[in-house]
Formats: sequence, C-alpha cells, structure tokens
Amino acid sequence: MSSQGYKEIVRMLDTDIKGSVPIVEGLTRIKGIGPTLSRAILNKVGIPMYKKTGFLTDEEIKRLETIIKNIKNEFPPYLLNRRFDRYTGEDLHLIGEDVKFIMERDIEFEKKINTWRGLRHKLGLKVRGQRTRTTGRKKGATVGVRRRKK
Repeated sequence: MSSQGYKEIVRMLDTDIKGSVPIVEGLTRIKGIGPTLSRAILNKVGIPMYKKTGFLTDEEIKRLETIIKNIKNEFPPYLLNRRFDRYTGEDLHLIGEDVKFIMERDIEFEKKINTWRGLRHKLGLKVRGQRTRTTGRKKGATVGVRRRKK
C-alpha cells in the first residue's frame, strides 16, 4: 500500500472498507465495532471522524489496528461487548469472526442446559418475547387457501 493518495478499498482486520465512506462509518463495518466505539477509537487516535477512509495513511491504519486489537486495555468496560465472560470471568471485546463463533457457542450452551432461551432456539421460535400468534411463520412450506367447490 502506498502511504499517500487515495485507496478505493482499505483492508483492516480482515474486513474490506470502501475508501469513499467516512472512517467513523467505515469502522462500523468491522464486526464487533458499533458507532459509539468507533467515535471513541477515533477520538483516542486523533483522526477526524469524517475523513474519508481512502485518504488514511498506512501509519494511521496501523495505529487504528493496534488500538482495536487492545480495546480491552484502552477503553472502560462499558464500551466492551462481552463483559464478565462465562468461562474466564474477564471483560472481553470480540472482533470479527470471534463474535459469530462465541455467539453460536453461547446458544449451543443454552440449548444444552435447557434454559427457556435454549428451548426457544431448539424449537426455532422467537426468543426475545416477540408475539408469535400471527408472525414468524416463515419456516416450513407455505400453505395456500383453497376455494370451496360449488
């Protein structure tokens, strides 16, 4: 990568970010980073929020990556996405594919110990208290309505 000029696509932490979007929005494309954390990271590094991602220098990209990899040490616990991990007891921040992997592991654990949420996941029903009387029937074959013969 060149340290000057515009880049169409910037690669950060196994994620492609379009060069045309502001960096505050571009960071949210990385799984595990939302708008609040994105703004906090940019304030910490000292990069203007609305600078286009394509105009970042290699040095700025490296600074962003090191901060993102060490989020746990750089920011207060309320900005982390996994507080008090079930297995280690630590506050963690998951990035990228780790988010998906850990979430699937948690769901499997809940299914195994037969919690209410685990049972709902097993049955393929809604988990968070949504209504199910008329919505959420997309699973399975569609049943049509037949006309009555005259």
